[in-house]
Amino acid sequence: MRRIEIYDTTLRDGAQGEGISFSTYDKLMITRRLDELGFDYIEGGYPASNEKDCEYFQKVRDLNLRTARIVAFGMTRRKNTDVKDDVGLRALLEAGTSMVTIVGKASAFQAEEVLRTTREENLRMIAETIEYLRSHGREVIFDAEHFFDGYKYDADYALTAVRVAAEAGARTVVLCDTNGGSLPNEIAEMTRKVVDILPVPVGIHCHNDSDVAVANSLAAVDAGATHVQGTINGFGERCGNADLISVVANLRLKKGYDVLLPESLRHLTALSRFVYETVNMPYRNNQPYVGRGAFAHKGGMHVSGVNRTPGSYEHIDPQLVGNERRILVSELSGRSNIMAATAKLNIQADPKILERILAKVVSREHAGYQYEAAQGSFDLLVKQCLGTFKPHFERLAYRVNIETESDGRIVTEATVKIRVGNEVRHEVAEGDGPVNALDAAMRKALNGTYPSLASMQLVDYKVRVINSEAGTAAGVRVMIESRDETDSWGTVGVSENIIEASWIALTDSYEYKLCKDEERKAQTKESSNHVPERVTA
Repeated sequence: MRRIEIYDTTLRDGAQGEGISFSTYDKLMITRRLDELGFDYIEGGYPASNEKDCEYFQKVRDLNLRTARIVAFGMTRRKNTDVKDDVGLRALLEAGTSMVTIVGKASAFQAEEVLRTTREENLRMIAETIEYLRSHGREVIFDAEHFFDGYKYDADYALTAVRVAAEAGARTVVLCDTNGGSLPNEIAEMTRKVVDILPVPVGIHCHNDSDVAVANSLAAVDAGATHVQGTINGFGERCGNADLISVVANLRLKKGYDVLLPESLRHLTALSRFVYETVNMPYRNNQPYVGRGAFAHKGGMHVSGVNRTPGSYEHIDPQLVGNERRILVSELSGRSNIMAATAKLNIQADPKILERILAKVVSREHAGYQYEAAQGSFDLLVKQCLGTFKPHFERLAYRVNIETESDGRIVTEATVKIRVGNEVRHEVAEGDGPVNALDAAMRKALNGTYPSLASMQLVDYKVRVINSEAGTAAGVRVMIESRDETDSWGTVGVSENIIEASWIALTDSYEYKLCKDEERKAQTKESSNHVPERVTA
């Protein structure tokens, strides 16, 4: 098992992705999580670019890291400038890291057309920068920018550039597919050439513009590279970087390389979602290994197969990467889907019951409902089919009023009238919008009887038109995600009126929460009543 170094650049290269921004606190928390999983290097940022990165390098010193080395990123000295006078190199030294990464041009075209300098001066910039940092006690990783495109343009110059970096004292030379345009066979061939001529370790840094960044990284490792750079979830400029989640999982599970810590793979899903949450971005549902849909099965034949033998439609056990199998329920479902999806409800496999549930699902989906991401509404539907659902409240009426005042402020007010037991409750509340106002009014009406609702939060709200050909009269599907201190669940509502669709999804959220709490309370009570008999001598 050859050891492969994993170098994370989420905090620097990943932050260049559209819509991604990290606070200093975000960067420190991500650093801690990466260290816990055994990442070898964490590139913290570019200290010459902004005050936030400078602050990070100061504060990260206080973290008691056990595996990762923090790396500061910078560029070769400016052309025709003495290394001692280069402000970027000065900032690198002031960052105080024992290791730095320097990016320099490995392409004659880039040196002449972008830097507007000579080929010879570019090579001096590489050598003098590395030597200067080495003289100040720093270990240096050299990122050979545009190496693969440079090799295609002028192979001799590209090889000379990486050789100069190694001779100047670079600890590792990293070959960069900066434009993301190379393919795995090209990456393998050129990487193998560099591995054969350099006396230092070779790394790989791929961008995903051709959708093969992970494949290119694996090809480079098979060709002799021992260091892989990338980002969590593939964040990065344009189409992103190589996704280290997939890189790490493939290297260990598929190819047997030694990466990170042995127990780290089981935390990959949690790491991926933690980073998404940190930057306030939705999960990529079909992301390999860690996406919510990575081990989701919808077709009846697929579900039947994985119920018998998981390997029939799964390439690995999802638990190996901390994920889980999900059985989706839709109009494409068969009995196998229903059986699997209702397993936790302890429903006996009665064909008549399963057919009743399946028929209800098909009918509701024909009307525009979708239960794949609405487990809460699906569980309530099953209880209704079984005749075990007892509503906790009854809707009598609701009204939403939206007004604009003279200063342009929008005021939204909701009134709800419901029956709880034998009592009719009539409440009014304002909100930031119609759904928020309805939620506030419903909580006023219910919290006295059901205090556990105080722990429930609405965390996501989505609307989708389901028959766009109807124009403004089209039906809409509203999906709401809710959570409490232990779980999260989705609910769905459909109507030609967006407020009514929202009401259906919203009230399903309350009902699911209340049913769940009652079942948990009943299980706890049953466990506490079960007292083992005392054994006497």
